[in-house]
Amino acid sequence: MMKFDTVFIKITLAVAGLFLLPEMLEAQRYGYWQQEVDYKMEIDFDVDSHRFDGRQVLTYTNNSPDTLDRVFYHLYFNAFQPGSMMDKRSRTIQDPDNRVRDRIYHLDEDEIGYQNILTLTQDGEPVSYKINDTVMEVELAEPILPNSGTTFEMEFEAQVPVQVRRTGRHNVEGIEYSMAQWYPKMAEYDYMGWHAHPYIAREFHGVFGNFDIKIHIDREYVVAATGYLQNPEEVGHGYESADMQVQQPSGDKLTWHFKSDYQHDFMWAADPDYVHVTSQVPDGPKLRFFYQTDPVAENASEERQEDLLENWEQLPELTAKAFQYMNEHFGEYPYDEYIVAQGGDGGMEYIMGTLITGNRTLRSLTGVTVHELIHAWYQGVLANNESYYHWIDEGFTVYASTRVMDHLFGDGTGDPFANTYNNYFRIVEAGIEEPMNQHADHYHTNTAYSIASYTKGMMFLHQLSYVIGQETLDSGMRRFYDEWKFKHPTGLDFIRIMEKESGIKLNWYYDYWVKSVRTIDYGIEEVRPNGSETEVTLTRNGLMPMPLDLEVEYTDGTVEHFYIPLLIMHGEKENEFPDIDRTVEDVWPWVYPEYELTIPRAKGDIVKIEIDPSMRMADTDRSNNIWLQGADPASGSR
Repeated sequence: MMKFDTVFIKITLAVAGLFLLPEMLEAQRYGYWQQEVDYKMEIDFDVDSHRFDGRQVLTYTNNSPDTLDRVFYHLYFNAFQPGSMMDKRSRTIQDPDNRVRDRIYHLDEDEIGYQNILTLTQDGEPVSYKINDTVMEVELAEPILPNSGTTFEMEFEAQVPVQVRRTGRHNVEGIEYSMAQWYPKMAEYDYMGWHAHPYIAREFHGVFGNFDIKIHIDREYVVAATGYLQNPEEVGHGYESADMQVQQPSGDKLTWHFKSDYQHDFMWAADPDYVHVTSQVPDGPKLRFFYQTDPVAENASEERQEDLLENWEQLPELTAKAFQYMNEHFGEYPYDEYIVAQGGDGGMEYIMGTLITGNRTLRSLTGVTVHELIHAWYQGVLANNESYYHWIDEGFTVYASTRVMDHLFGDGTGDPFANTYNNYFRIVEAGIEEPMNQHADHYHTNTAYSIASYTKGMMFLHQLSYVIGQETLDSGMRRFYDEWKFKHPTGLDFIRIMEKESGIKLNWYYDYWVKSVRTIDYGIEEVRPNGSETEVTLTRNGLMPMPLDLEVEYTDGTVEHFYIPLLIMHGEKENEFPDIDRTVEDVWPWVYPEYELTIPRAKGDIVKIEIDPSMRMADTDRSNNIWLQGADPASGSR
């Protein structure tokens, strides 16, 4: 069902004979290991009470070098109760999410979410546990030794909350159930230990494994799920092939049986009004779309309703083109299917599918779909720890989606990244920026988190293309995906790939852009004649060093480039514009605030000198980046 034959990597530190310090392990090379899960779950759903009873059999394999005497589960539904950490945080943070605010605090008993554990055993032996907010800590009956496994059996009950954030029932567009984070989920354990973070607002991290899910629900409901349906002949609803006869069993409910392999989560959605249409990506996955044919849009005219439906009818073709672009430029999507289901509270990614609100313009509907499907590469397949590397998940997705949307809707003019840079400049000016390398839930403001993850994460890549060259970045992105898929890479894993691809040392770039809030500001301080030559004084006014691309335009219409690498790069990028003469100058040691450059032409021959004409460097003050003949001192504008 998938386009790979690999199995879980089970190289352990013991086999490798290496015991590395945590900071060395962050790059995850020698002795890499990861845990493994195998879920079998069956739930019986009551659509009248919005509750379900569940049974879970979880086989857990400890591939680590550590002996585990306890495990942790996430109980995400518990966040949707008055007084929860999510509720309290939303009511006290300076800039709350408009979708949450105080809504959890005002939920009634029959509107809250919960997951109650009824029984729990390990290899048949009862175990003790305690629940704090959204985390359950389990004291094991027997330790799990390295390179061994154990089986947990659980009975649980749950109530689906009124939709507030990502998951729940009765979303604003009338979708009955958006079932994300719906089951007790084993937390991830890696070289940093247990990732048993309470669910407060943002990101997720899970263990790769297999899912075998059976959902018993009223027969009028159509179910969309991030797995492969095993019994299409029993459920129909567009899953069956043209030559397959549907033979539905008797009773009030149908059983939907899904399986998925090599994933770290399972999402489903259900609604009695879903229409199900499919589209095939050439040499790619089958796409499944689930949406209402009678859109619920507040105060919408009949014409507007028709437009909303027409947008959904156009979406499959655009989505298929987006998959083709991603497969070609960023790496091949490894699964055979992908679902786009109307639901949720905006857009949220789930490996083989997404939940999105659908009452949008065509461009907005396409944009949210493109963004979420690209998460299948970075949140799904690469599966970095979103809590700590949210900027990889979100930022890389924004970067790729910007390129895909430009491919689908752009006219080849303008800079599709310009607005993102301007958002960053405004945050810098406001003084509320925070470093990118901190846990997603611990930002002082939601705005600071958004800038760090979405904005600076995207700029991390686009600006890196300035440092190492666009072709090198593109080949490095494909290499990163191919080498680290299904392995939970870190930020340093990415930067090492780019160092290998470019031949340039990049630890300085990572340290400044990811770990600090230091900014870039270079300027042309002085341009003065020196006989038949011209002397130029450049200044580094910001605290973050960068290599410089300098473009000089002459009165005869010719253009020349001067490239000044940093000493700490220990390398240089290839000439991105081979049709333009480029001179590689001496390196600029970062401790020097000034740099002297000699242009072998008279000052009178020069029309313009510009730092970074590509605008990829996040220079916070571009007013001093351009020198124009007859306009001394340096002049220009951002």
